[in-house]
Amino acid sequence: MAKCQKCGKTTTFGHNRSFSMRATNRKFKANLQKVSVYRNGRKVQMVLCTRCIRTMSKTA
Repeated sequence: MAKCQKCGKTTTFGHNRSFSMRATNRKFKANLQKVSVYRNGRKVQMVLCTRCIRTMSKTA
């Protein structure tokens, strides 16, 4: 579910860095939104990242 249906962007992993520079694991989640998009003349609901939504609105 947590994946952009257009570009495939998913959760990435990294580290939290405290003041003492101790590294603890964390997740960077993609900003995914449910949007209605016209595909081949039909209205379809897709889960897209905000970057893809922005790019689609620029080209439309």
